[in-house]
Amino acid sequence: MTPPDSDDRDPGENHTSDAETDVQASGDPSESERESFQDQPAYSSAAKQDPDIIEDVVLTKASQKDSSIPHEEVDDVGTSARVAASGGGLGFAHAAERVKTFPQTPGVYLMKDLSGVVIYVGKAKNLRSRASSYFLKAAAEDPRTANWVSEIADIDFLDSESEVDALLMESRLIKDIQPKHNKELKDDKSFPYLMITTREEFPRVELTREPPSKGVKLYGPFPSAGALRGAIQVLQRIFRFRTCSLDITESDERWKWFRPCLLASINQCTAPCNVRINKEDYRKDIRRLMTFMEGGKKRLLAEMTSEMQAASKALDFERAAVLRDEIGMLERLEERGELDTHAQPEVFYIDPKKGLAGLRKVLELSETPRVIEGVDIAHLGGGETVASLVQFIDGLPFKPGYRRFRIKDVDGIDDYRSIYEAVSRRFRRLSDEGDTFPDILLIDGGKGQLNAAMAAFRDQEITPPTVISLAKRDEEIFRPGISEPIVLGRNAFGLRLLQYVRDESHRFAQHYHHILRSKSTFER
Repeated sequence: MTPPDSDDRDPGENHTSDAETDVQASGDPSESERESFQDQPAYSSAAKQDPDIIEDVVLTKASQKDSSIPHEEVDDVGTSARVAASGGGLGFAHAAERVKTFPQTPGVYLMKDLSGVVIYVGKAKNLRSRASSYFLKAAAEDPRTANWVSEIADIDFLDSESEVDALLMESRLIKDIQPKHNKELKDDKSFPYLMITTREEFPRVELTREPPSKGVKLYGPFPSAGALRGAIQVLQRIFRFRTCSLDITESDERWKWFRPCLLASINQCTAPCNVRINKEDYRKDIRRLMTFMEGGKKRLLAEMTSEMQAASKALDFERAAVLRDEIGMLERLEERGELDTHAQPEVFYIDPKKGLAGLRKVLELSETPRVIEGVDIAHLGGGETVASLVQFIDGLPFKPGYRRFRIKDVDGIDDYRSIYEAVSRRFRRLSDEGDTFPDILLIDGGKGQLNAAMAAFRDQEITPPTVISLAKRDEEIFRPGISEPIVLGRNAFGLRLLQYVRDESHRFAQHYHHILRSKSTFER
C-alpha cells in the first residue's frame, strides 16, 4: 500500500485506508459511534481538506473505545498493519522527514504513535517550523516533551485560514480525541473556556476556568489562556459583543442614560447598556459568533452576504455598510494580527478580579473599577521627553488603548510639567469628543507628580476621575488632598495590580524613547 505521505492512487477507486486496516483487524465501530464522531464540527470541516487523516483519527479512537478488545491487542494489530502498509517505514525518522513537507501556513498538527493513535495535537502559525521543533535535540531535553517525543512515529496536519481558526480547531480536536500527552501537559489550573451566557437578554462573552453547568454555551477547553484572550479581542472587533457583567434589560428605561465604557467608543461593543442596539439585533450578532466558533465560517459569510444584499435592496444602506465591513474583517481575519500581539501577558500572578476588588475597598470607590490608565515619563538625556499611557480593562492590559505622547512644550528634564502636558492633552481630547474617562488614573511618582496631574484637570476645567500616584521607593499610594499615603502589604492584590500597571507604563515609555533616540541618531 502507498505510504500515507504520498498519493498516487486513482481517486475513483475504492481504497482501504490504513485506519480501516487497523479496525477491520480488531472489530468495526458501530454505525451510531461512527456518526457521533462525524457530527463533531472539527471533523466535518477538516475532512474536506484531508478525509484520510480525519478517518484515521476517528476510527483509531473508535477502536480504543471497543471494550471487548484488550487495548494491548488493538495496539499490536494496528502496529503490524500500519508498519506493513508503509513498508516498515513508520518511526521517529519517518515523521521527522515527513514534517519537512508541511506548508508554512497556519494549521494544526497531529502526532501519532506506531499504532496510529493520536498522542498530541498542537496549533501553529507556521506548520513546518512549529512541528519541526519536536524533532530537534532541544525537544528531547525539554522537561515538557522529553518523556514522550520518542513515541512519535507519524505526523499529519490540517491547514487553516488563520491563526485564530487554528486555535479553535486545536481546541475542538483536543476535546474530541483527548490525546494522552495533551492531558499530561496541563497545569494545576483547569483549562480556560470561552463562555457565552444564554439566559440573559444581551448575552455576555468571557473567558472562564470554572464554567457553570447551566445557562451558558461553552467552547473549549483551550490549551492557552493568553491565546484565547487574544482571540477574544480579535473576534470582538468583528462581532462587537459585550464582556462586562452588567445585568442589562431592554425594558428598563434607566439604561438610556447609562454611559457606556470605552469599548463602545472604539467600536468594539454595540453598547446595549445604552440601548444603542435592540435585543434581536444583538442576539443575531451572538449567533454569528457561535456559527464562527463552530467552524461555519463559509456558511456565515454566505448568510451575511445575502443579508447585506437584502438590506441594500431595501435601501437600508447603513445596515448594508455595517455588514459589508464585518464581512471584510472576517475575510481578512488572518491579516488582523497574530494572537501573540493581542494576547495579554502571562506574568500577572494574581486574580485580576481580586486586585480590582481590593482597589475598590482601599480607595473607597462606590463600584468596582473596570478601566485603569497609567501614565509614565521617559527622558532622552533631556533632549527628548516622551509620555506613555497604558490601559487596563478588567485587570488586564488592553493594547489597542495604549497611547504615546511626544512632549512638545517642556525644555529639559521636568517630570511635573511633562505629566501636566500629557494629562492635559489626553483628557482634553476625551472631554471634547465625549469619550469615557477611565475609572482610575495612575500616575507614576509621588505627591509632586500627582499634584501636576491634578493641576492639569483644574486648568482644563475638567472633572477628574479617581486619580492616584504610586511612589516606587516605598510603594506608597497618594491621593489628592490627603497628606498621609496608603501603605498596603507587599502581597496585597490591589498593590500588585497597581504595580503591574505602573511597570507596564514604564516599559511602554522606555520603548518609545528608544525609538526616538534611534531616529535622532540616524538624523544627525
